[in-house]
Amino acid sequence: MTWAKERGCPAEVFEPPSGPPFPPMESFDLLIVLGGPMSVFEEDKHPWLIAEKAFLREAIRSGKRVLGICLGAQMLAEVLGGRVYRNGEKEIGWHPVRRTEARHPLLAGLPEMFWSFHWHGDTFELPEGAVHLASSGACRNQAFAFGDRLLGLQFHLETTPACMTAMTEAWADELVPGRWIESAAAMLAKTARCADSAACLRKILDRMLAAHAGERAAG
Repeated sequence: MTWAKERGCPAEVFEPPSGPPFPPMESFDLLIVLGGPMSVFEEDKHPWLIAEKAFLREAIRSGKRVLGICLGAQMLAEVLGGRVYRNGEKEIGWHPVRRTEARHPLLAGLPEMFWSFHWHGDTFELPEGAVHLASSGACRNQAFAFGDRLLGLQFHLETTPACMTAMTEAWADELVPGRWIESAAAMLAKTARCADSAACLRKILDRMLAAHAGERAAG
């Protein structure tokens, strides 16, 4: 929401677990699908996932620009034909993300390696036709693009210090010793990294906005 306000773009937040209605397709140009503690494949426990996936498919068919983050990236991968499954290990805390050799305009300007916040136990297969854009030590598929309108990020560039605090309190039971799991104290000692993450996210969103503006100008 901060980025949208800075750029003068109207924005609304919808919470699928609260139920419909989803916004009409003509009411938006960019859809950002965020994360959550559930798994994409837990439709029996969370029936609203079915409706959200249907809405996402419609958005893709309608030519909308979509950014999926964590659960949102997994959902985007699934609706495009990729399989979502448990990762070998949970990845929680601040871990480096490394870009692949593949170049894509939406990630132009991002460093070849950057630190990002992570909190996930699942991962996804790359959909056929997707471009693999980033990896981490714990999880191979950290970012992908599908064409020039769809981008999935497994990691959390949007994380703020307040968000980190809330997550460590709400899901403290997940912070068990592990190769890729940091303690709450270790995570919260690195809140200064949130500013760099936010700058990376702004670059991505600015490029999505510029592409949309250029398309409208071209008629």
